Amino acid sequence: MPQQPGTSGFGPVRRQQIYTNTQQPLLPYRLASFVTAILGLSDYSPYVSDIAKPASDDRPQTGSANSCLAEFGLSNGCHLPADFARMYDLSPLYARANGTGQTVGIVTLAAVDPGAPEYFWSNIARVDRTGTFTVDNVDGGPGAPSAASGTVETDLDVEQSGALAPGANVIDYQAPNTDYGFVDAFFTAASQDIASGVSASWGESETAVLALILSGEETAGYVQAFDEAFLEMGAQGQSAFTSSGDAGAYTASEDIGTTNLSADQPADSPYITACGGTTLPGTTYLSGPGGTATATTTTQRIWGWDYLWAAIAQVEGIPLSEAAESTVVGSGGGFSTIEPTPIYQRGVLGAQNFHAVPYLTPTSYQKVAPGLTEPTAWNFNPTPGVTSGFASGRAVPDLATDADPQTGYLVYAPSLGGSGISEYGGTSFVDPQLNGSSAVIDSYLGHRVGFWNPTIYAAAHGFNSPFTQLNQVGTGNDNIYYTGNPGELYNEGVGLGMPDLAKLAADFGD
Repeated sequence: MPQQPGTSGFGPVRRQQIYTNTQQPLLPYRLASFVTAILGLSDYSPYVSDIAKPASDDRPQTGSANSCLAEFGLSNGCHLPADFARMYDLSPLYARANGTGQTVGIVTLAAVDPGAPEYFWSNIARVDRTGTFTVDNVDGGPGAPSAASGTVETDLDVEQSGALAPGANVIDYQAPNTDYGFVDAFFTAASQDIASGVSASWGESETAVLALILSGEETAGYVQAFDEAFLEMGAQGQSAFTSSGDAGAYTASEDIGTTNLSADQPADSPYITACGGTTLPGTTYLSGPGGTATATTTTQRIWGWDYLWAAIAQVEGIPLSEAAESTVVGSGGGFSTIEPTPIYQRGVLGAQNFHAVPYLTPTSYQKVAPGLTEPTAWNFNPTPGVTSGFASGRAVPDLATDADPQTGYLVYAPSLGGSGISEYGGTSFVDPQLNGSSAVIDSYLGHRVGFWNPTIYAAAHGFNSPFTQLNQVGTGNDNIYYTGNPGELYNEGVGLGMPDLAKLAADFGD
C-alpha cells in the first residue's frame, strides 16, 4: 500500500511515495528458525551518502603551492589521490606494489557516470591505470545516473580507490537504494569473493533503524543481516570499510531529524572498519549577503564545523545559535546502542570513556515511533566546558583521515552538470581511499590482510604505533561533541587517529 515513511516527520529525509506490505511475513515453522531477516517488503529508499559539500563557494587561496587551484579554478578543497598517498605515507609502497593482482569492490546505491572514472584517472589524477573497471548491477541496478540519486558518490568512490591502487581491478557493485539492495550488494561481494577489499559510503542512523523497526517498516533482524555479510568477508580474508557519517555525534539529525547522540549504521558493525574524518590546517574564505569572513585552523584537528560557525553567522547575517544548529557537520562518531563492545576495543583507553564539549543540549522530546521518544531541538551554548563520562557499546570510528570539504578532494561527476569537476569532502572519501590503500598493501605483502581492526588496535598498543592521535581536549578539536582523550589511544572523533600506511603494512606483515 502507498504511504509516507513514518520517520520523516521531524527531519530532512526526502519524502517518498512507498509501497510496503501491511501484514507480517510468515514462513513455515521448520524454516523460520534459520532465517535472519526478510527484506524487500518495502521500496523505501532510506540511505544517504556520506559526502559533504564545502560551506560555500570559497574564494581560491592566493599563494598556494597546490597547482590544481590554478588549473581548475577551485578553492582549498582541491586535493588529489596523490596528496592522500603523501599525507598518510602510502607512497613508499609504490616502489614495490601498486595493487596488481588485487580487486577493489565498491558497494554503492547509485549508478556511476559512464566514463567518469576513466576521465578522472587519465586527465585529473593523471595515473597510469593497468587494472580493469567493471560494473555489476545487483538486483537490476539502481537506475540511470543522476545528481539526485547520488551518482557523485559512486563516481568519487571508484575514482579515489582506483587512483590509489592503479594496478588493481575495480568492481562497482551498484544496487537499488533499498534495504534488500544494500544487503544484497554486500552479500554479492562476499559470495563472489573476488574483491580483496570492499567499501561503502552510504548509511543511516541507528535511531532511524530503530524507528523503522518499531513502526513495522523494517525487520528486527535487519542489522544482523549486515553483520553476517561482514563476517563472511572477514572469514574469507576480505577487508571491509565504511564511512562513519558527516553529522558529528548527531547522525540522526541528518536523516530522521532527531537531536540525540547517535551513531551510523552499518559503521556500527563490529565486523567492519569505520572511517572518520579530520580537518587539515588552512584558511577558509566565505562570502555571503552579510559580507566576507575567514576561518583558520592552524593544526590538523577532528573534523567539526564549530570552527566555521562564527564565519557562517557573519556572512549570512544570522545569530551564532542559528549557524550552529543548522550546521551540525563533522566526523561521525560515538557509541552504538545496538552493537556491543567488540573484543578488540575492550581495555582500549578511550573506547569506553570519553571527553565532550556539549555545544548542543538536546531538548523538546517527542514520540517519533511507537515506544520511541527522542529530542527534536537543541539548546545552544557557545562556550561549553569539558565533560567526561563512561559509555558502552561499539565505539565508532576506528581511524580517520582528511574528510572536511574545506580541505577536501576533487571529483569528476558529469551528472552534476557544467565541467563536472567539483570539490567535495565527507567521510565517504576515507573508506574508498583506505580500500585502495589496502589493495596496495595486499600486493606489497603478497597476500590479503583481511579484516583490519584486530591488527590495527593491537598495533596502536605497540612501541612504534602507526597512528597519530588528536588528543587536544576542548573546543577546537571535536566532532560537535566528542573531543580528545589526553594520553589515551582512542577518541570518538577520530578513533585511533591518522594512520601511517607504510608502518601499517609492516604491522600487517608481522
